[in-house]
This record gives sequence, C-alpha cells and structure tokens, in this order.
Amino acid sequence: MNKDKASYSFVFLVLFSIFLACLLISNIIAGKLILVFGMVLPSAVILFPITYILGDVFTEVYGYEKTRSIIWIGFAANMLMSMIFMIAVALPYPGFFKDQSAYATVLGLTPRIVLASLIAYWAGEFANSISLSILKKLTKGKFLWVRTIGSTVVGQSLDTVLFISISFAGNVPLSVLLQMMAAQYLFKVAYEAVLTPFTYKVVGYIKRIEGIDTFDHGVEYNPFKLGAK
Repeated sequence: MNKDKASYSFVFLVLFSIFLACLLISNIIAGKLILVFGMVLPSAVILFPITYILGDVFTEVYGYEKTRSIIWIGFAANMLMSMIFMIAVALPYPGFFKDQSAYATVLGLTPRIVLASLIAYWAGEFANSISLSILKKLTKGKFLWVRTIGSTVVGQSLDTVLFISISFAGNVPLSVLLQMMAAQYLFKVAYEAVLTPFTYKVVGYIKRIEGIDTFDHGVEYNPFKLGAK
C-alpha cells in the first residue's frame, strides 16, 4: 500500500479520532486536581500523554508531513472548543437555571489559560514529532524506545514549561512554579516510559497491516508548510 492511500485508511482515521478525542477531553478535565504519589497534578495527566504516544505512532509510521497536518487540526479543534466554551459561559441564562456557577467552574476558561494551552500544545507536539523523525534517521530505524522516550523528553519539556509558566507566572511563588513543572514533567515522561512496550506493539501492528515504515529523508521541518508530498 502506498503512503497516500494509507493516509486515508480506516486505521489512520481511527488513530486520528482517538488522538483528537484525547486532546479535547484532556483540556476539559484539566481543571480537576488529583493527588498522585503525593504530587498535586491536573487530572489531564492521565490522558494527555496518550496524545504524545499517538504522535509518536503517527510520525514513526506515516512520517512527519502527515503528523504536521494532524497537529494543526488538533490546534484548530482545541481553539474552537475553547472559544465555544467561553461563549457558552458568557451567554445570558434564564433565572430558573441554577447551575451557572458550576457550569462556569467546570468549563469556564480564562484567556490566559487558553493561550497557555494552545502555545504549549503547538510547541510540544511539533518538538516531539520533529525529534522522533530526526532520531529515526540517526538510528536507521532501530531502537524505537530511544525515539519514543527521547522525543517525549524534548516535547514534554517544552509543553510543561510553557503551559505552567504562561498560566501561573506572577500568581504563585517561583519555588511552587518550579515544583509544578518538575512534578508534571517527571510524571509525563515516566508515563511514556512505562507504556513503551505497548507503543512497540501498536507501532509494529500498524506497520504490518498498513505496509508502511516512513523515513523522512528530504523532509522540510517547517511547521508552517502544510501539506505533504
């Protein structure tokens, strides 16, 4: 099967749907804080790292150019969802509707949080995909674990630092800010490492049924150059 046909295969569409669902759900549940091994984390950490794992799968199997389009679609969907949430909260409501405050608490997003989420997602996902693509060429397609964990180390560092600093800088002490960054970063990287055997199985399975193993030779890593060869 050639790469163009595979791009629109059933498997590709299923993976893309899961990626988009995980991305949007993560942003919806991010406001709930949870306690994990003594660390206070947003509940999105139980799901958001899956977007990075799927990003690894997309880049590893289908290549950076296809993944670039997926990242941009996810960015647009995230922006649209955030705008609709803010509009829905701001719209007038009837007097008998008693749940406005609860609704606003769960779905109300401040412009600062929206900006932080979009910038962190964009930078982190592209850093993850580009890193994996380059590492695949350097390792000649061997040592998948080096690529998946290595790209996550790069991508999640940008995502975590950008999101927390943009969201909370000036509102919490610097020591707390650094603790939040360290806790989230370590958890996300550990999450990826623990799921590496699962990633191996998924990548191997998809490569077999799609008949694809893309190496990004001659690819331009410009995030703004949409489309593929």
